[in-house]
Amino acid sequence: MKRTIGWVILGMVAVIAIAVWQHAIEGPPASGPPLARSPEPPQVPSAEPAIRYPVPRAPQEEELPALPASDSTLIDALAALWGERAFEQLFHPGDLVRRIVVTIDNLPRRKVALRLMPLKPVPGEFRTTGKGENLAMSPDNAARYATHVQLAKAIDSAKLVAVYHRFYPLFQQAYEELGYPGAYFNDRLVEVIDHLLAAPELPAQAKLVRPKIFYRFDDPELESSSAGHKILMRIGNENAAVVKAKLRELRGELTRNGPR
Repeated sequence: MKRTIGWVILGMVAVIAIAVWQHAIEGPPASGPPLARSPEPPQVPSAEPAIRYPVPRAPQEEELPALPASDSTLIDALAALWGERAFEQLFHPGDLVRRIVVTIDNLPRRKVALRLMPLKPVPGEFRTTGKGENLAMSPDNAARYATHVQLAKAIDSAKLVAVYHRFYPLFQQAYEELGYPGAYFNDRLVEVIDHLLAAPELPAQAKLVRPKIFYRFDDPELESSSAGHKILMRIGNENAAVVKAKLRELRGELTRNGPR
């Protein structure tokens, strides 16, 4: 499929994309088809919440496609935002809206469903340095994310959010299908961005352990961090700073009209 890249929330969460879509320290993604639900039961509010950050209604020149058939339309609509072949290289081709929604919803949780992520894993193996009690992430590991970081940095946030607003009904539908009837996806997106912005820097030479096959942080506090925080720690502090800067920019576009 030869198309130019561009997908809605990617831009909005492009930053998240920078590494979120990568092998987790816990291990590689499992195989299997995408599902329209979280690996953890969603906490559905007891009463319908007020909309905090309403999405402006975009004029529709044509009727939006049905959610299951929306992939090609989304890609075509965002074709001007990125370069050729990026879609084939970076993204899973199917069920983009649902993949994006479930991944964003899970970032503040302890785990994400890696097989549901919209982006393919970053090439290469997780790099470490030292052995035994001195086992730690190698500084060279951050270089694996350079391409993703630059793509996220180059995104025109205003244009990307404009496309997101146009296709917002599909994201809202996917969020409700995930198990949040009456909740508002754009509010959740802003909440998740705020959570990522609060991620701490990775301490110098944070130690790792490898009890079985996969690496884990030796520090219980670091290991208990959310999936989103671990992602930002894993890509390196310099990359994380670039990602956070883009997240702040995107948040500004998403909340431009102010809270209701």
